[in-house]
Amino acid sequence: MENRAKKVAEYLLQIKAIKLQPSNPFTWASGWKSPIYCDNRKTLSYPDVRSYIRDSFAAVVSELYPDAEMIAGVATGAIAHGALAADKLGLPFIYVRSEAKAHGLGNQIEGYYENGQKVVVIEDLISTGGSSLNAVRALREAGCEVLGMVAIFTYGFSKAADGFASENCTLDTLSNYNALVEIAVETGYIGQAEVETLKKWRTDPSTWKV
Repeated sequence: MENRAKKVAEYLLQIKAIKLQPSNPFTWASGWKSPIYCDNRKTLSYPDVRSYIRDSFAAVVSELYPDAEMIAGVATGAIAHGALAADKLGLPFIYVRSEAKAHGLGNQIEGYYENGQKVVVIEDLISTGGSSLNAVRALREAGCEVLGMVAIFTYGFSKAADGFASENCTLDTLSNYNALVEIAVETGYIGQAEVETLKKWRTDPSTWKV
């Protein structure tokens, strides 16, 4: 698992799906200033990376959730990854919108599913966990049995960990913040001073400033 976490982190840095700029931070949609930005949609443009993530998702689901009957992707970032993993596993696939459509059938969950089906949720990124857990609640309310969630990457915020614990939902990820920092240092992407900046940011990202 550790080797996988480092390999995924290395890929994300190589293709610039993750960018580290401690001295020139990004601004997230939430308004938070951040020295790191993650866009896992870029992984779909690189066949080797895309295949590795697909196979890793399939391996984790097979190992941890052998009883899974369906894969659900969280819209929009994890739709493609979820579909690829489901295809590799030979399982049905559905996806979950952030909210029900305001037109047509008014669906929040797209695709065919049955009451009581055992579902593993695929996500691309875990930050605070809010949108991811919204998908879990929607699936449960629809009668699905959510076995757990598997994501590509997590920042490891305590807010997310607390949220998943309160919803009684297990979260596993292919890679994580600690693996990313370790690889970034090993490859010379960042220096020790920047590591300290990154550590301070993750401790309290909502108030962090350069």
